This record gives sequence, C-alpha cells and structure tokens, in this order.
Amino acid sequence: MNVLLPEIETERLILRKFTQNDLEPLFLILSDKQTNTYLPWFPVQTIEETQSFLQHYQEEYQQTLGHQYAVCFKKDNLPIGYVHLSYNDSYDLGYGLRHDFWRMGITTEACLAIIEQLRKIGFSYITATHDRNNPRSGEVMKKIGMTYRYSYEEQWQPKDKLVVFRMYQLNFDGQNSRVYQKYWNQSKQHFIESFL
Repeated sequence: MNVLLPEIETERLILRKFTQNDLEPLFLILSDKQTNTYLPWFPVQTIEETQSFLQHYQEEYQQTLGHQYAVCFKKDNLPIGYVHLSYNDSYDLGYGLRHDFWRMGITTEACLAIIEQLRKIGFSYITATHDRNNPRSGEVMKKIGMTYRYSYEEQWQPKDKLVVFRMYQLNFDGQNSRVYQKYWNQSKQHFIESFL
C-alpha cells in the first residue's frame, strides 16, 4: 500500500515530513553516535552527507516508496528524531531519536500515533526488527502492541557486522497467525527465542 501519510499531532509532538529547513536538526540526529550504534549506517560527519539522506527522504515522498516522519516537539517544531515506514512487503517500522531525548516516551508516543493512522488507512500489518544487543528498541515494539515472532542472523552492511535481529509484527486485520517470513527464509540461521 503506497500512500502519502498525513501530518499527525499528539499531546507533545508534531509528526511531519522533513523539509530542506531541517538540514541542521537532521544532522544532529544522524551524527549522534549513541543514536546510530544499532543502525546500519555510520554516523554522518558532514552536512553534505546529511543532505544525501534528506534528498532520499524527498524522493520517497514523491514516489510514495515509504514515509519518513520527522518527530518534533510542538513548542519549536524542530526534528529530534524520526519514524520510518517502508512500503515494500515488510511494511517495516523503524525509528531513531537523539540520545538526549531518550527515556521520555517520545518514540512510543510517535509510533502509537502512526499506528493509529495505519489502522484507519487499512494496512494489514507492520513489522519491525531490532538488534538483539539493543533490547530497549524491543521494549518500544512491545509497548506499541507488536509481538515477537522470530530471530535471524544477517551480515549488516555497510558496517559489515554479523547481527542477530529479533522480528516483531503487528497485524491489524485480525489474522493474528500471519507471520512475515521473508527474513526467516533469507537467513541460514533463524530461530525462535523462547524466553521472550
């Protein structure tokens, strides 16, 4: 389902598209070493690198290939993080937040609002994955109603690092037994962790 998602307001936040005016705040997000520890790319070093990310977001908006929400406080409307939804068959939900705003419930608040929009629009399901070494990301997934389905190994690029991912899923259409299998099928090492 390829749709343009609307701007969303929550109690504390505005969730909107990134614009060219967001270049400096986006640099602060993408250059944050703590924020980017468990993400596939290295922290950016320059504004020029940040511009490449921003250009990619603009292309996604135009081609409706996915949606990148800027997560902003209402008081200043400046991005402090993002939530991304891919429009391939995984409908993967991903997020990042500057580390100085962690443990304030911001990512959970943003994701819950986006999930409500996806329900209204008619999405069947979403998935999300996190590095097993980053359990706090998994806690966000649980708080927004997602359930753990399986784990798998992937050699993550460009960091060229072997990562065990945990895959979570939320079905909106009542087909609770549906499990997105692509990561399972692509990985030689996949398993279900019983302690979760």
